[in-house]
Amino acid sequence: MNPIKIIVFLAVLSACVISCADLFAGQEALETIFYDINHIGTSVYQNFGSIEFRGQKANLTIFKTDFPGFKDKEVIFSDGDTSIPFLVQREIYIFFHNENITEEYSPRGHNFKLTKFEKGKKVEEYYIKGRGPIQNAILVPFSLRGSSGLRIGSSFNIILPGEFTVKLSSIEDVTVPAGKFKSYHFRSEPPKFEIWISADNARIPVKIKGLGGIPYALEMKKRVVSQR
Repeated sequence: MNPIKIIVFLAVLSACVISCADLFAGQEALETIFYDINHIGTSVYQNFGSIEFRGQKANLTIFKTDFPGFKDKEVIFSDGDTSIPFLVQREIYIFFHNENITEEYSPRGHNFKLTKFEKGKKVEEYYIKGRGPIQNAILVPFSLRGSSGLRIGSSFNIILPGEFTVKLSSIEDVTVPAGKFKSYHFRSEPPKFEIWISADNARIPVKIKGLGGIPYALEMKKRVVSQR
């Protein structure tokens, strides 16, 4: 396919994805979780449940981050059972600079293509290949909610695309703005992040801590569950 057709296709795809996201954003999410980031920023996780996507069922998640000088909105279409992503559409604002990123995943091919746009023009594109299905960093804490038979030492292998082992290191009390929760404490190896998930039926990611680059901590402030 020639470059012009590729750009047109991606532009149409981007418009369709954003329109779909805006349509659902006007509806009530099945679950909304509000997070505090290092006491100076916020994040909001919204799960809209199952929708039709490219002729198949997919789960729609919208994750927004608002930090001084930085905003990021991620629209994520993923497999409802495995949380493996199909498509991620990002709208990023950094100090008066806007860019859009599209990540198209091929779970069977164990790869994804990242395309970056600035002012509607493609400025960067590259492919990433993994040794297994590549997951999305935002969805990893939420994908652990469905894990059964958890016990100290339980571990899971994930590709982001870097390869990590996520291990349940302890069960402990953790205090966040929303309150005190007995939680499963997961650590990654290599040490890149830590996750605390409430040890109850809701399995809520109450705290998420990043250890690489600029350290950060997301702590739950509030959770709202729809009655629809």
